[in-house]
Order: sequence, then structure tokens, then C-alpha cells
Amino acid sequence: MTRRLITLLPVVALLLSSCAALEEIAVPPQVTLRSVAVKDLDFKRQTFVLGFDVTNPNPLSLPIKSVNYGVELDGQRFASGEVLSSFTIPGGGDTTFSISVDLDLFNTAPQLIGIVRDGMRRDIPYTLEGSLGVDLPLVNPVRFQTSGTIQLTSADLGVDR
Repeated sequence: MTRRLITLLPVVALLLSSCAALEEIAVPPQVTLRSVAVKDLDFKRQTFVLGFDVTNPNPLSLPIKSVNYGVELDGQRFASGEVLSSFTIPGGGDTTFSISVDLDLFNTAPQLIGIVRDGMRRDIPYTLEGSLGVDLPLVNPVRFQTSGTIQLTSADLGVDR
């Protein structure tokens, strides 16, 4: 009986620490789209760099292992996917991360060509949704959804909004 208790103690400790971690993530982090930068444009492929700001209102730091995202620009699906990532959002703090996205606008969505062109001159409404895969035991991905406006920039100019 004593051996069973000794064997179960680490498991119980892990479960209790995971429960404490779940309680600590009371409010999901706020993820916003900071920038959409045009890195490369040609007829075969267009490369964009999506920059994100993340604010963690919780006292527990969140080690992130993956990002699942979907971005709409002016009501049209612009990019979506999941990327493996490795960064930490400090407890009660902020961080940034970027994702490089390759698209074929001419084949996938001709209506987005106008949005990309106009996005260099005016603010474009966006909707962002997805989840952050947290690298903690028994913690489910943390969902996020935000909206706002963004203006496309050139990555070569180093301009962010």
C-alpha cells in the first residue's frame, strides 16, 4: 500500500500543478494583428509577414508551442494555417511574434488582389481568430478572436502599425 502511495504522489502533484495552471489562465491572452507586410510579390507567389502583439493578463507565463490562425481582410479570407512556434508570453506581460505566409492570390482569390492593392493606401478592416497551443500539461489550446483595422506595409520599409 505504501509503495502505491509513493508511486502516485508524483502523479497527484503533477495533476494539482496542472489544475493550478488551469486556474491561473482565467482570462485568455489578447492577440492583435499588428502588421501585414508585403515581403515579396510576383506572379507565382506572394509572401506576407503577419506581425502579432500578445498581452497576457494572467500571472502565469504561457510557453507557446503552436499558433493556429485565420485572418480575414475586408471580409475575405486572407490566410489561415497552423505553425509550430516556440515563445513565451510573460505573466502579466506582452510579447510579439511573426508568421511568414506564402499565397497565390491569382489562383486562390482574385478579389483579394484589390484588397492588397488598396491596403497599401487605406486602413483595411480585419478579423483574426485562432488558438495558441500552450506547452503545459493538461492545458487545452487557448482561443482568441479580435478585429480592428490594419494597413499593409512593405517589409523592406520596416513600417509597422
